[in-house]
Amino acid sequence: MTQLAERLSRISEPETIKMAKLSRELKAQGIDIVDLSIGEPDFDTPTHIKDAAKKAIDEGYTHYTPVAGYADLRQAVTQKLKRDNNLDYTPDQIIVSTGAKQSIANAVLSIIDPGDEVIIPTPYWVTYSELVKLCQGEIVFVPCSIQNKYKITPEQLEAAITPKTKLFMFSSPCNPTGAVYSKAELEALAAVFMKHPEIYIIADEIYEYINYVGKHESIAQFGDLKERTIIINGLSKGFAMTGWRLGYLAAPTAVAKAADKIQSQFTSATCSITQRAAITALTGDLAPSLAMVEEFKKRRSFIYKALSDIPGLKVIEPEGAFYMFPDVSAFFGKSADGVTMNNADDLCSYLLHKAHVTMVTGSAFKQDNCIRISYANSMEKLEEGMKRMRKGLEALK
Repeated sequence: MTQLAERLSRISEPETIKMAKLSRELKAQGIDIVDLSIGEPDFDTPTHIKDAAKKAIDEGYTHYTPVAGYADLRQAVTQKLKRDNNLDYTPDQIIVSTGAKQSIANAVLSIIDPGDEVIIPTPYWVTYSELVKLCQGEIVFVPCSIQNKYKITPEQLEAAITPKTKLFMFSSPCNPTGAVYSKAELEALAAVFMKHPEIYIIADEIYEYINYVGKHESIAQFGDLKERTIIINGLSKGFAMTGWRLGYLAAPTAVAKAADKIQSQFTSATCSITQRAAITALTGDLAPSLAMVEEFKKRRSFIYKALSDIPGLKVIEPEGAFYMFPDVSAFFGKSADGVTMNNADDLCSYLLHKAHVTMVTGSAFKQDNCIRISYANSMEKLEEGMKRMRKGLEALK
């Protein structure tokens, strides 16, 4: 029998996608499932952005584009970075890709060689580690506690750095915890990086606009860190454009050129129509995005209270994104219908098959005591989901 590539054994399917698949399969069987597993805004793309896409089709934007994206789109990204983050970039430092995930892949592939160490604070987004594994890099996970709101401290960062450290990857606001690093917290981390000029930083800022505590802060603002920081962003979360598939990176010129080279062999450019719509998204009216965030804020308040009222759960109120990340370890060792909860995996499976509500196990994010709950769903669905979750947990003895 012909053997597949060894690299496939190094990576696994994301647990987030696996749960979404299971949910669809049960729905296809006629079972009513409340899906709180998927990280996708339930809002429609704003009308002015859709209109820009229709106009682009009518105007004939249906051909190949430069690999890095249209020049005026890359210019629009630089304007956005100046407007929102007070960061100065030139269009040649911007690479537009088919989603932020590809932007991250381009960056990791551009930087990591076999044996290079990559520091990833946990909990973390599932794809970071898998991309490092594809590059045969070595992952250094740094566990972050609920007591510190799941954020890495300067002391933890310093202790994790070795002569082999090549890259640090993190997100703010964070998927899965909703943690948001303040300017002071980032400045303290930046002081550590200043002592280690050989380390690159990937700052995943895809949830930038979904921030409940104030202005978004980027680690690229400190000292000369912009010269080795790769900012990742895109349209999926802040503009409810998940299916449009457009992400981008802003990076030092050498990294941007490397990402352009890699992308030229994988996908070339992303969809031309999406790119035209993206110009309107980035330079146009942000009111629909801000209204969406206000609705997320209401849902956050509801679900935080609902979870806080369930005995046994430990929960903190997230500062950004649209996830709750409660500690569910109080239910380990308990049983219902002959099934014992040994870990968060068991609990998510139980809630799916018995309570018919889907969530994602914390083990997917390297935090085995927790589960991720998405509140990117209607208030009606959230109310029903919390009702089912509470009933399912109360049945455990």
